[in-house]
Amino acid sequence: MALKVSTTNRIPPFLAMEMMNATRKLEVNGADLMHLEIGQPSTPPPPAVLQALSKSLGNPQTHGYSLAFGEMPLRQRIAAHYQDWYGCRPDPDNIAVTLGSSLGFTLAFLGAFDRGDRIALANPGYPAYRNIMLALGLEPVLLPSRAAEGWLPRLKSLANDSKLPDGLLLASPANPTGVVMSDVELKHVCQWCDANGVRLIMDEIYHGLTFDKRPTSAVLHSESAIVINSFSKYFCMTGWRLGWMILPDDLLEITERLAQNLYIGPSRPMQEGAMAAFDDYNILDQNVLRYQENRDVLLRDLPSEFLGDMAPAEGAFYIYADLKQLSKTALNSIDFTNALLKEANVACTPGVDFDQELGHHYLRLSYAGETEEIRNASRRINSWLPSYLKTL
Repeated sequence: MALKVSTTNRIPPFLAMEMMNATRKLEVNGADLMHLEIGQPSTPPPPAVLQALSKSLGNPQTHGYSLAFGEMPLRQRIAAHYQDWYGCRPDPDNIAVTLGSSLGFTLAFLGAFDRGDRIALANPGYPAYRNIMLALGLEPVLLPSRAAEGWLPRLKSLANDSKLPDGLLLASPANPTGVVMSDVELKHVCQWCDANGVRLIMDEIYHGLTFDKRPTSAVLHSESAIVINSFSKYFCMTGWRLGWMILPDDLLEITERLAQNLYIGPSRPMQEGAMAAFDDYNILDQNVLRYQENRDVLLRDLPSEFLGDMAPAEGAFYIYADLKQLSKTALNSIDFTNALLKEANVACTPGVDFDQELGHHYLRLSYAGETEEIRNASRRINSWLPSYLKTL
């Protein structure tokens, strides 16, 4: 007799992670791959972070449970980080340290919404937003963002609906487009949400990874927004699984109870290491210069038809390339990425991961790796592309 398997939690796969699984299997068998699929910095955390973690392992106090919202010294240091970067200092009591930003989004959805509630989000966008919502019984409301509109979703499309959503989730810098909202645009979004009773969740995990100026935070413009950030990207700590939330007062109690029951508290040794992440921005800013160089390598070396009407790539470390100009025959990004991996040993992520409607025409390229790897990936793509197009 077949055993029970959930029918309500069958969500789409996260294709970037599926691609990473495929590359790991190939590399075990000796394949020489170039990695453009995962948004993972190739550099380790700053030395001070590793030293702090090592020291914490010998401290008996770090072997026990953490508070559900994380230890206060780290929450105070995060608050000081906002003073350093944005000129505001959130109350440490409103800061929750989470097991990565992914669980932060889960806490936000569970704490602020009920099953059946509707949350608007940009499309294309990070697929886990949508998939977590579906798993929790929430309804994603997709807001198209296209090249003609600067890849920013338009709130006027929500205003025309008969029923406003219960929440709005936006990211700046955005994944996969790299779009960075201006302070004026962010302020307008915050004011619109407050005026219309829409709970704003702002994904700021790529803050620090911009090439002209740092974006401003929703903390500056809203007391009701949920702000989510992470140690993964700018701080180069993806495997540490530490993030944080800045919560409004009305969500503190429910979110803390959820954290207590879902995971008790974040790792104490990891928190000790993360304390040192804010000690030397200069080391981390050097990585950003390398990302900019990597981006410029791809923009310079890849054919313009391959990049197409791409998103602006102003921040994060992604290019969202438009493949429609490559061939008169309609391309499928899943088939394209599979062929690119199999035949050229270059891994990237199909755009359908980020946009189930039009993403078959797009490709996300991550340039978070070493510059020489980015150059080699460009060479391989250029060498492989003509022969592939002949098969269409």
